[in-house]
Amino acid sequence: MEKDSGVQLTSLKVDGGMVFNELLMQFQSDVLGVPVIRPKVAETTALGAAYAAGLAVGFWRSFDELRANWGKDKEWQPQMEAARRDLLYAGWKKAVTRTFDWV
Repeated sequence: MEKDSGVQLTSLKVDGGMVFNELLMQFQSDVLGVPVIRPKVAETTALGAAYAAGLAVGFWRSFDELRANWGKDKEWQPQMEAARRDLLYAGWKKAVTRTFDWV
């Protein structure tokens, strides 16, 4: 993502059902080397649809009002050493490469 966007990742805000898997969220933080942040409302797709409808009918007047509704539930900090992260990433790339031309 950083290479494609030219923007350095400083944190990852997550959503959806898997955000309640504590091990997965810590692993994401460890592998990416950035904090992973879970919002109070984990189903943000549905929330986004509600926000869009509320904006359309004038319930909310601005994006600032929507931003004020956002709240952090939990944050995971990276704990994995860089050498371990690099080793796991190399293994993942090797596994992905082995799937090329599988069929």
